[in-house]
Amino acid sequence: MRIVLDTNVLISVLLNPHSSSATILRQILIGSVLLLADDRILLEYEEVVIRPKFNFNKEHALVICEFLRNQCIKIFPFPIAIHLPDKYDAPFIETAISGNADFIITGNKKHFPAKSCKGIKIVNPTEFLKFLA
Repeated sequence: MRIVLDTNVLISVLLNPHSSSATILRQILIGSVLLLADDRILLEYEEVVIRPKFNFNKEHALVICEFLRNQCIKIFPFPIAIHLPDKYDAPFIETAISGNADFIITGNKKHFPAKSCKGIKIVNPTEFLKFLA
């Protein structure tokens, strides 16, 4: 199964290591799901996890980002002309479409309108885990 993780899912992992999001991270670790990412997504992960407002242990957060960088399938997506509620979500959709992802996993489903996602399922972490079960 091929997935793209929205940054808010990674934040959830760091906030609660027992969350559904953390379970997804463990599934990536054991290789039961394949993470797709491009350089823009990986950079966003790194920039967001070190924001002072989260007060995460910087080294711990960056180790997780480095793991994701090393574990992911690197995609070089084609730009797609789409209108989104949040223009900064375009890399996630472009990567998902170019990488033939099965799912985009996000805590903000409304940011990923179905008509823009070309059949890719948009789910939250709990919904995704139901698909895995």
